[in-house]
Amino acid sequence: MAHGYEQGRLNLPFVGISTFGKSPLCLDWEAIDAEVAVMGAPFDMGTQWRSGARFGPRAVREASTLFSFGHAGAYDHEDDVTYLPADGPRIVDIGDADIVHTLTEESHANIEAGVRKILAAGALPVVIGGDHSINIPCINAFDGEAPIHIVQIDAHLDFVDERHGVRFGHGNPMRRAAEKDYVTGLSQIGIRNVSSTAREGYEAARAMGSDIVSVRQFRKLGVDGMLARIDEGLRYYVTIDIDGFDPSIAPGTGTPSHGGFLYYEMLELLDGLTKRGSVVGVDLVEVAPDYDHSGTTAILAAQLLLNFIGRILHKRK
Repeated sequence: MAHGYEQGRLNLPFVGISTFGKSPLCLDWEAIDAEVAVMGAPFDMGTQWRSGARFGPRAVREASTLFSFGHAGAYDHEDDVTYLPADGPRIVDIGDADIVHTLTEESHANIEAGVRKILAAGALPVVIGGDHSINIPCINAFDGEAPIHIVQIDAHLDFVDERHGVRFGHGNPMRRAAEKDYVTGLSQIGIRNVSSTAREGYEAARAMGSDIVSVRQFRKLGVDGMLARIDEGLRYYVTIDIDGFDPSIAPGTGTPSHGGFLYYEMLELLDGLTKRGSVVGVDLVEVAPDYDHSGTTAILAAQLLLNFIGRILHKRK
């Protein structure tokens, strides 16, 4: 974590440029030298109702400054671990993929190119959306990598094959992922009541290797029971739709759905996942700050990402 004490600066959250966690900015994608590279994907033309997630990366970065100063890392007294120590693995912010308005294919190609640069540098890609369609180019970028298992946190299944010719919107990403031969399976967690996917989509998802678990089923299983359903020792790509959380704590999203997760449920699941295998990619999507009047959704997203990154790096060490 970046802080300014050694340089004689207090560097409070509201001072300076809002990179993610106030990490160094690296706009030269040929010179990424870090263990983690954060990229924004401010694309929301895949939405079917309320847009605004194009401003998600900016909002999450600004919120992340709250957790970025002063203590040479984040000491967790429950775990007795200092996550993200100042002398630990480097995190860089590589800015945003270029978005071309109205052109989904070109915008997605630019997002994919950014993820490929991160992977080529040997860093963990952490992508902040944008709507959930940005997961499609993120997964495309893993085609030269070892197989991955996708863990999705979401209110919606996002398994629509095609609807009125739309194949690359925010209702399609998990279907597009399941079609990849290097995606070995999906764990779709938090899916609940009125969904964006019809019954045949659920049947197709299960036939293509998906395990679908609702919030109520998750709570009956508990965190350990949920983790036991995810094959051990795999390479996990984690995609987090902020509407997987309850709108009482995450109102700032385009398609809120009541009955969602609370913070510690997900932090404990993600922490357990880092112990169960290797997390090789992360995206967090659908933060739409225009509906986030108190800023709590962006703060939740930033806090979750920083804690997740900290745990990934700690388990790697």
